[in-house]
Amino acid sequence: MKYREERKKMKMKLLRSGLLYAACYFIFILYIFFLIVINNLSDWQEYFSDFSRFLSLCVCVLLLFAIVCFYFYREDKEFLSNGKNVFLVYSLMALAVLMCYLFGRFVSVFARPMALLALLCLFLFNRRQAIFLNTIFSVLIFFTDYYTGNFSATGSGFATLPSMEQVVGHNEIYFSLMLGFVCGTFAALTAGDIKTRGGLLLLGTFLSLPTVIIILLLELPELHTASAWLAYVASAGFGILGCYVSTALALCFMPAFELTFGRLTVFRLRELTSPNVPLIQQLRSEAPGTFNHSLIVAQLAETCAIAIGENAELARAAAYYHDVGKLKEPDCFTENQQGYNMHDELTPELSADIIRSHAKDGYDLLIAAKLPKEIADVAKEHHGTLPIKYFYDKAMRLSGGDARIEDYSYLGPTPRSKISAIIMIADASEAAARSLKDRSPENVERVVRTIIEERMDLDQFSNCDVTMRDLSTIKGSLVDALSGVHHHRVKYPSIRFNRARQAVKEDEF
Repeated sequence: MKYREERKKMKMKLLRSGLLYAACYFIFILYIFFLIVINNLSDWQEYFSDFSRFLSLCVCVLLLFAIVCFYFYREDKEFLSNGKNVFLVYSLMALAVLMCYLFGRFVSVFARPMALLALLCLFLFNRRQAIFLNTIFSVLIFFTDYYTGNFSATGSGFATLPSMEQVVGHNEIYFSLMLGFVCGTFAALTAGDIKTRGGLLLLGTFLSLPTVIIILLLELPELHTASAWLAYVASAGFGILGCYVSTALALCFMPAFELTFGRLTVFRLRELTSPNVPLIQQLRSEAPGTFNHSLIVAQLAETCAIAIGENAELARAAAYYHDVGKLKEPDCFTENQQGYNMHDELTPELSADIIRSHAKDGYDLLIAAKLPKEIADVAKEHHGTLPIKYFYDKAMRLSGGDARIEDYSYLGPTPRSKISAIIMIADASEAAARSLKDRSPENVERVVRTIIEERMDLDQFSNCDVTMRDLSTIKGSLVDALSGVHHHRVKYPSIRFNRARQAVKEDEF
């Protein structure tokens, strides 16, 4: 029954997304119509005198967007079911077309930022989707160039459709297709390893190489005179400019898409782990024990995420904020206490309620601070529905065995992503390993294995797609990391030296 209900909900979401796709398509066609009109204010009626031109363009665009819709339906229904994602794809397409129009119209057709869409999609989605959408965009620009005449070397923009005789010999129309596909694909394949905005800007240098080669190949048959070579140098210069413009525009527009559509990029995630973030500063000053614990969990979570192929930057950022709910009452948590434990004076029911509330408090605090929902979800999920053992045991002793486990358990939900599962395990493993007197790899392995098995028995991983292989890899990564973080040191002799480097004290600790 539950499966049928979920399937029905998914179908309804897909239907709404399909309708949104259709609405966005008509908006996009009106958008192209508007660009054609403003480019030919004096004689735009002449362009539409043969309406078959515009109709052909509409059909081509419809086929391309139908391919996009079908691709996401087959490959990622979750992505397609979110209407915000649908609107984001169309917004990126519209922005890329507009930038190509402006630079082709007022600068040079060679200066168009053909790699812009690929770069934005790479960081806002993923590499696979970036390559696919870049291919669609390259064909879209090709059709737009052909049916609106936007391939003049003078940068005529969305102008009147030329005759077929005029098309022959104009290599610029093929330039848009080749450059868009090659440079966009190069950008998607290479920029994924870039972790800083400055590194993204320097990517323009790398993209310049295929740009210069493509322009050379397209203009090679006409390079017979010195003037032709000078024209080629000018075209190549504009092409290089277009590469740098692509990276610069990606840097300019990316923050807007990050905030508007709630997308997480590696740049945004790194900014969230900066010590200058207000919540991080507050955690460090008001709950130093929790802050230090979060730093270690972040290191462990990042290591585990890398090991199983998950987003390491997201794991690190989520771990930074997973216990931020403890800011509400930091003194109620052991790592922030200095001798006095307020729970000694409270009933176990009240203590359990205070402890388990930090998960929801963290979620509410992160949402109020407008941090990404993916990070807020981890704060709420990282304890799942686990029992709070200490206070349950205390209640059982005080009540003579009359205590309900539900009253001493976290409220959930259980982890719904691999990142949440990683942090759930890393959080408990770090605390348990710290309490060990003998932190040998064998003892650490036993503790981590017990933690994972207990959570499996309590169905904490039933709502996320973590596999047994993932859990085994996570266990191995945690054992290696914790054995290094909580390693034993040799006992230093208690010797104090004076300025003359003479030992003045030799008492043992």
